[in-house]
Amino acid sequence: MSLKLRIISPEKILFIGDVESVIVPGLMGEFQILVNHSPIISCLEAGRVVYDDAQGRHQLNIASGFVEVKNNNVSLCVEL
Repeated sequence: MSLKLRIISPEKILFIGDVESVIVPGLMGEFQILVNHSPIISCLEAGRVVYDDAQGRHQLNIASGFVEVKNNNVSLCVEL
């Protein structure tokens, strides 16, 4: 089982795909999202989003944003 990750910015879609995990820069520190994570909506601060897919580990620097997790779907709306 995997997570469905979608990362969008106001300008474009940055990534859509299946991932094993996502690490995001929350307001109170980084936190990791794994399969079957509890539903959550959280603001994000400047930092690095890290996600692992079949091609390996990827990183994206963001200025701010928010994350929503529900039913193994992870949506990130970010400012770069």
